[in-house]
Amino acid sequence: MSDLRYPVGEFIARPTITQVERQELIAILDTVPARLRAALTGLSSEQLETPYRPDGWTVRQTVHHVADSHMNAYTRFKLGLTEDVPTIKPYDENRWAMLEDGRNADPEISLRLLDALHQRWTILLRSLPPDAFAHSFHHPESGVTSLDVALQSYEWHGRHHIAHITALRQRKGW
Repeated sequence: MSDLRYPVGEFIARPTITQVERQELIAILDTVPARLRAALTGLSSEQLETPYRPDGWTVRQTVHHVADSHMNAYTRFKLGLTEDVPTIKPYDENRWAMLEDGRNADPEISLRLLDALHQRWTILLRSLPPDAFAHSFHHPESGVTSLDVALQSYEWHGRHHIAHITALRQRKGW
């Protein structure tokens, strides 16, 4: 892997996906908390403080970032489903990662949050008819995004950050 920033490759959205593909993405999204927990199994406090790449977040910050990001994603989906192309609020993920809860909280807190959040999120996603995924929201920095593309993005996001941790473990022999 030559670019430690993108261990699963950069995100590339497919403009259209089938209902079968959509359900597969939801099933993968549903496993993010368990796979993230497994990626952390056996890590020491010192290992949690190791950046996954030079100038990157620590493993601890990465776990808390996934929780921050996916909480925002869940809200974005709900807004997209209940409002007409709402403009969502961006946030500075690096500044969030530097707050006390991102730098020092026990990762188990975010893992428990992700367990509950992903249960709620996937219940919602599985309940939607296919045409609901055409709903969209407006991100001030990246424009209009359909829920289909957002689903692909957050499924990738979970794999991406889990791979940061598992690739670090492999490189370090943990």
